[in-house]
Amino acid sequence: MRENLLNRRKFLALSASTGLALSSRFAFAAPFQSERKLRVGIVGGRFGLGFFFNEHPNCTVEAVSDLLPDRRAALMKTYQCTKSYESLEKLLKDPKIEAVALFTPAPDHARHVIQSLKAGKHVLCAVPAALTIEECHEVHKTVKSTGLTYMMAETSVFRGDTITAKKLYKEGKFGTIFSSSAQYYHPGLEVLYFEKDGKPTWRHGLPPMLYPTHVTAFLIAVTGERLTHVTCQGWGDDSPMLKGNPYKNPFWNEAAFFRTNQGNSFIGEVCWKGALVGCERGEWRGDKMSYYSQYKHNETHIVEATEKKGTDDGGFSIAEPEMQIYKETVWWKTDLLPAPMRHDSGHGGSHTFITHEFIDSIISNREPIVNIREALAYTAPGIIAHESALKNGEYLKIPSFD
Repeated sequence: MRENLLNRRKFLALSASTGLALSSRFAFAAPFQSERKLRVGIVGGRFGLGFFFNEHPNCTVEAVSDLLPDRRAALMKTYQCTKSYESLEKLLKDPKIEAVALFTPAPDHARHVIQSLKAGKHVLCAVPAALTIEECHEVHKTVKSTGLTYMMAETSVFRGDTITAKKLYKEGKFGTIFSSSAQYYHPGLEVLYFEKDGKPTWRHGLPPMLYPTHVTAFLIAVTGERLTHVTCQGWGDDSPMLKGNPYKNPFWNEAAFFRTNQGNSFIGEVCWKGALVGCERGEWRGDKMSYYSQYKHNETHIVEATEKKGTDDGGFSIAEPEMQIYKETVWWKTDLLPAPMRHDSGHGGSHTFITHEFIDSIISNREPIVNIREALAYTAPGIIAHESALKNGEYLKIPSFD
């Protein structure tokens, strides 16, 4: 018995670490030979520092921009760029720039994306795509009318555990995924609510479910399902820190129960406060196999159905599936990335994948994985979930942008 289990573990570890022909299996880019250099402008000198555009063989960082001089200087140093602009508006007038990467505050995303597309630039934008359903419609309309490339920089799509889950799903290992869940826990986020001078930032009181994509992407990117209905509950403690926020949001944490277009359930939690382990993780539960992302400093696991039976504490018959540690492939070490970008990066190794997918989609004249339809499928459910929480959990329908 023990020998069989050990052999099984060796097989699972081997299959998890084998490279395979990945580009077609996962439907995103593997490196190819091209001499074209896409000229990119990068906007936003905080989050925008961590995406390694200067390492991509098909990219030239033409210019950078931030409202603050010190952040412009940081961008220029990071991306080895000698040209900078004091605003997005000025950068968009540069005829050499073909595409922009927007890492600006979330409330500005929809406006900045529309502005950039209308200026004739392809767009990569940080999450979320929008903060209202009206903005979702406007961004969707502009992408369609301009015909330019739009990609949302959702990290959960390109995390190692999501890539693994997608591989297992395409291979049919789960059987039927009947339920799933995901958690984005960021306790202590309130330290980002105010600048050092006491001025509120855009994060002050941001409703958790208006930042849902680190959660919703764990399901949608793997199975392609759409979230169609939701009931959501919020939790707040009347903290003075939440008072006077521009969103009129009373909640630190929100938990949503979604129905998918396949009749399955998905539970998503976004939490800013509590005795929680900071994480972005997913769980996929199938009738043949289930897969559980790691918590911080932990390991991923799979559970496989077996024919074995046992008894519970009451003496009743119970199935006994096998739970095992799953050794994941370190995907950023594979040929899914150009050689200069095969290193670890932010958010579970996702940043280099995001940059490569955006650049390659334009060079290859194809849609990126997180195109406008996917971006809004990740974003809109959270907007409606927050609306449900404000209505004491009312069951609401989620609009489709497909």
